[in-house]
Amino acid sequence: MRALFLMLLLANLLFLAWAAWIAPPAPLAGLATPSAPDRRAIRLLREAPEAGEAGAAGSEAPGAPSPLQEASCVSAGPFLERAQAELAASELQRLGFTSRLRPSTDEIRIGQWVRVPNLATPEDAGNALSALKAAGLADAEIVSEDPPSNTVSLGVFGESARAAEVAEVARKAGFTPEVSERTRTADVFWLDVDRLENGSLPGLDALGSAAAKAAPPLELRACPASAPPAG
Repeated sequence: MRALFLMLLLANLLFLAWAAWIAPPAPLAGLATPSAPDRRAIRLLREAPEAGEAGAAGSEAPGAPSPLQEASCVSAGPFLERAQAELAASELQRLGFTSRLRPSTDEIRIGQWVRVPNLATPEDAGNALSALKAAGLADAEIVSEDPPSNTVSLGVFGESARAAEVAEVARKAGFTPEVSERTRTADVFWLDVDRLENGSLPGLDALGSAAAKAAPPLELRACPASAPPAG
């Protein structure tokens, strides 16, 4: 019996020595790893991105040039009036840019249309019109279409802030307004502007007073492929 006791004691001592000095420490479940400062950041293998995904994310360098930055020519517009385009062209010429006037027919943005649509009957539309006018929206009117749409228009606004303000008044009056972009087809003019030898392209501020007065707002885009080169 004494020999058995000594053998068991020796076995326990050997196991404790192995656990303390030889065996690797068991991982502690739920503790943060050096790369994960908080246990909620520890992910399972299936939650980690695959190698292909990681490579794809890193392949698109931040600050990559846009098509406009790489273009040899930019189009400024749209101008509703030829005189506006010619005024902008003279400003560009003063700064050393060569431009060409290009007529076009495009969909242009008028503004944001605020309306209360889909009222049940013409009588409902009339009642809504009265309530909206009483709320201070004096320009509200029923949309005239054939057949009637039972929609009350609250106006088309060039500034998003003004459209949001009008929509909020209608909402407080108990209605559910909708806001959407309003466009129309129009004959317009664009200025195709060549890049300078030093690599410079104009910004909208280079268009001078023509940009400040333009409606719809002007924009810059890469010249169409069909645009003629500078002569």
